[in-house]
Amino acid sequence: MHHMDHYRNAFTDYLAREVQIKEPQNLYAPIIYILGLGGKRIRPVMTLMAADIFGEDYRRALDAALAIEVFHNFSLVHDDIMDAAPLRRGQEAVHKKWDINTGILSGDAMLICSYRFLERYNGLVFKDLVKLLGKTAIEVCEGQQYDVDFESRDVVTIPEYFKMIEYKTAVLLGAALQMGAIIAEVDKVAQDLIYEYGRNLGIAFQLQDDYLDAFGDPKTFGKQVGGDIIENKKTFLYLKARELASPQELRELDHLFSIAPLDPTDKINAVKNVFLNTGASEYAQSEIEGFTQRAFEKLEPLKISEAKKRILRKLGEGLMMRLI
Repeated sequence: MHHMDHYRNAFTDYLAREVQIKEPQNLYAPIIYILGLGGKRIRPVMTLMAADIFGEDYRRALDAALAIEVFHNFSLVHDDIMDAAPLRRGQEAVHKKWDINTGILSGDAMLICSYRFLERYNGLVFKDLVKLLGKTAIEVCEGQQYDVDFESRDVVTIPEYFKMIEYKTAVLLGAALQMGAIIAEVDKVAQDLIYEYGRNLGIAFQLQDDYLDAFGDPKTFGKQVGGDIIENKKTFLYLKARELASPQELRELDHLFSIAPLDPTDKINAVKNVFLNTGASEYAQSEIEGFTQRAFEKLEPLKISEAKKRILRKLGEGLMMRLI
């Protein structure tokens, strides 16, 4: 096994070699741009690490890692268009740097390229990889649609919210790990366990993202704290607060989520107080811990060494602590 930085560097070098600008430049330059904005490459690193953990040369998984990373960034390009988001990772979003039509078309090309990288595998491995990516891709689209639908709905249940974050975020982490297992040609039981480890970890990660959006340190969170509150997003904190709120707190929350002040500071602080006073913040932390532990429980039946299980637990802990 290697240090995570080794997998990340190997992937970054491979990405630079395999994805280059060609004609027509206005199609491919945005692809190079979004892939070059960095990020922690968590998903491709997971693919390489999973292959290694199951006894395969991680380099055999580089094309699958490319498929996962290109697919993930395709979804970001289109999400930014749908959200009218001006920035991605602190830089201009693709549709702002170029235009919306270019963003749509380059995103489409990225989706197609993600499948073409898998064509480099043969036989059952190829079939299983494509099947998994297809299943995951439609789930990500369904998750995005749920997210869009929730914006205009007055009532969203917590189970519906969990389904949305599972599809929009968690399934791709599970798929990244399962792809490494498929390339290592392990049995379906092991594939399902490593997938479930990633899926549960992904739900915990998204719940924590919601929590940090309200209560995180602006210096380390990497995004504007209170962004979800400003946008009136129906996060777990909001939904749980509504469930636990007194009639007065519920009226206050409804009022706060109906206004858009020029200076949102007071609104953010008032909403955070409701999250704290209702106990929603404690419930969120409990759910984060619960899903993280469920992820770790999936490692126990895996027929790998205890040392490798420790590596996967450390991966999960690092993801939760935002250390990777």
